[in-house]
Amino acid sequence: MNLANRISITRIILVPFFVASILYSKLTLALFIFIVCILSDALDGYIARIKAQETRLGALLDPIADKLLLISAFVSFSVVSNIPFALRFPPYVPLIIVSRDVLIILGCIVIYLIKGKVDIKPTILGKMTTFMQMMSIVAILIQFPFSAILWNIAVILTVVSGLEYLRIGSVMINGSH
Repeated sequence: MNLANRISITRIILVPFFVASILYSKLTLALFIFIVCILSDALDGYIARIKAQETRLGALLDPIADKLLLISAFVSFSVVSNIPFALRFPPYVPLIIVSRDVLIILGCIVIYLIKGKVDIKPTILGKMTTFMQMMSIVAILIQFPFSAILWNIAVILTVVSGLEYLRIGSVMINGSH
């Protein structure tokens, strides 16, 4: 168990505290936890690369921690009633974001069953999508009045990156370019 993996596990452990802080209207605490998670996401990747601590476990834990945090945030901010209505995510936002992640996970399972291994790296578009999803959450937490612009950009990127991952998965399964 290396340092990078411990940081990823800590991010996973912080998710219930993040959700609880939202549910109990402690948005400043939620913002603090979310920022800690974002910074530790960058830190664990940096440590893994610099100290040559990249592991198969880390390759699983890092995206799991990201997805748990983001999905929990998008679902929470679409159903909680303690924030202004204008700052809540409409149902289509978490639906699209969660659906893309579920499809990617199912795609990985299919690829594993067919090929016996899965080696999907995040794309630049996928990283941009994650960044905009994170910025959408921050916008809600700081009650930014134009949050809808950010979350709609995140939704568009989510759809486009989902299509990109579908294409990549199809190529992996079919072996064609």
